[in-house]
Amino acid sequence: MHGISCYRDQSVLRIVLDRPDKLNALNTPMLEELKARVGDARDDSVRVVVLTGAGRGFCSGGDLTGADTDGAVVVANEVVQAIAALPKPVVAGVHGAAVGLGCPLALACDLVVAARSAFFQLAFTKVGLMPDGGACALVPAAIGRARAARMAMLAEKIAAPTAFEWGMISHVVDDVNYETELAAVVQKLASGPTMAYRWLKQALSEATLSALPGVGQLEVEGQTALTRTADFLEGVRAFVKRRSPEFQGR
Repeated sequence: MHGISCYRDQSVLRIVLDRPDKLNALNTPMLEELKARVGDARDDSVRVVVLTGAGRGFCSGGDLTGADTDGAVVVANEVVQAIAALPKPVVAGVHGAAVGLGCPLALACDLVVAARSAFFQLAFTKVGLMPDGGACALVPAAIGRARAARMAMLAEKIAAPTAFEWGMISHVVDDVNYETELAAVVQKLASGPTMAYRWLKQALSEATLSALPGVGQLEVEGQTALTRTADFLEGVRAFVKRRSPEFQGR
């Protein structure tokens, strides 16, 4: 189903980004499918959602080889807002890379359980773009404006232990214990007070993410303009050829 797999384990809905040959790079059909599966989680029988990635990493970002870049940006923001608005807990299980869109996709979840070897990166400027997927709201809400600007402008890789120290993620665990710890967190939520979680999540979102819809719209406008620049075309060429881009600022 467009690179998205879903599994039900009693009250737990597990959604897997399942395109391991591309490090789970997200294209528009995958994002549409992901949005639909998040919508399925509104079923009363689901008490917690787990979002993970297949293979070596969580998500390498948007698929730059896709033709519908503008459409992907729109749906990406819709997915993130759907996760944030879902009236039940969502847990991201992150191993390996959470890069580009993969970073805000993880941060949209209520809890992030990351393996110690995992890392987070807003790599958008490497191809002449700005962060999207609500990153411009989610990241500063978690770690502050200065660190968010550092991540977004310099495209630095932030190791999971540092992400935890900064307050970006809720859990960092040794790789050998990753699956066990993730399962324990999920099970605790699945057996917890679902209605209390619903109101708690709504209050936390009101306090920290009230700007998300407006920021998302600004990201769509900015990204749409940026995909028409010479710098973006150069960034994609450099990415495909695995060389450093030569940006001209236009």
